[in-house]
Amino acid sequence: MTAVLKLYPIRGLRLGFAMVIALLCAAYTPALSAQNGPGPPPPDDVPIVLLVDVTSGQVLYSREADRRFVPASITKVMTMYHAFELIEEGSLDPAQIMTMDDETWRDWNGEGSTMWINAQDQVPVHDLLTGIANISANDGAIMLAKGHSGTVPTWVDGMNSRARALRMVNSHFGTPNGWPDEGRTFTTANDLVVLAQSMIRRHPDKFARYIGLPGFRYNGIEQPNRDPMIGRLEGADGIKTGYTNESGFGYLGTAQRNGQRLVLVVAGAPRNAIRARSARALTEWGFTAFDRERLFERGENVGFARVQGGDSRSVALQTDRTVFVNVPRGQAANLRMSIVYDGPLRAPFDQGEDVAALVIEVPGMEPARVPLQAAKRVGEAGIFARIANGIAGWFS
Repeated sequence: MTAVLKLYPIRGLRLGFAMVIALLCAAYTPALSAQNGPGPPPPDDVPIVLLVDVTSGQVLYSREADRRFVPASITKVMTMYHAFELIEEGSLDPAQIMTMDDETWRDWNGEGSTMWINAQDQVPVHDLLTGIANISANDGAIMLAKGHSGTVPTWVDGMNSRARALRMVNSHFGTPNGWPDEGRTFTTANDLVVLAQSMIRRHPDKFARYIGLPGFRYNGIEQPNRDPMIGRLEGADGIKTGYTNESGFGYLGTAQRNGQRLVLVVAGAPRNAIRARSARALTEWGFTAFDRERLFERGENVGFARVQGGDSRSVALQTDRTVFVNVPRGQAANLRMSIVYDGPLRAPFDQGEDVAALVIEVPGMEPARVPLQAAKRVGEAGIFARIANGIAGWFS
């Protein structure tokens, strides 16, 4: 059973909300239909579009976000994420030197985007990651995969394992670099936003070090980053473009202003110019078309959840971030919030553990979900406390 605590704003917005508890009950929260916020949509000839404010969890614009498509070189974002995880786990070192074997050189020398690595060149992992991220190096991605895992299929198995762990349920990867593979590689806009958000949150230092550089020089050859937003849109820090004849022009990108981060996916654009124009216009719209209101500060108590079998009968719920919401102008009074959790919560659980979600409903937009954490550890109740709680439960 899902417990729902509904919170209603009763005064105008400024830095926060004055709220009153309207209802505490056991119920299921109905799903709202996906709708788009205010403002003009991107061109009709971009079939797949998704714009998400990952700081609030809000979908600002969505078109065919669960439709599977071929990501082409956007696949390399999963290769980067897999590499970042391996570095954290200690099995990959940016200073490690890898050697370009003759087979990989024969297969990938000059194939598509490339670093122009020569046979038997010794290349640090740091340079491979930089080349993969910023000039879409096909040869670098294969060299990294084989250098770490021995074979490309073994590396790809690791990529798919990471995707499953992130619950990217509509994605599968067949290559490290997104080269056409007869449809074995596919993803969705929703899954790519999950991937981008996880990379940024789990690996902020590596993201800043490797992603969104203006270009990369290797073997005396300077190549620019073809990202359509970095250097052209305030706050843009890139991620990855993709293109094949089969996939059309796609892009996974992000930008940040004043603590607000947007993640964008466009896919299937018929021309590079349309991809670039759509990405910049939609991201700029996302930053400017809404009133952005602060709801809760990081660590602020949002509400309480009931606890079963614990040494406390309730626990305060807090946020691990400052919570903002994007509201179409003139709609602030119609905003609604609720706390949702599978409850009562069963003890034990630790302080800081995700135990609930704050659901924010804005007129004309999909509801946003913000994780809520337990403000303290709740241990299991002793025998006498369980008896007392059981008796009290009959009267609550």
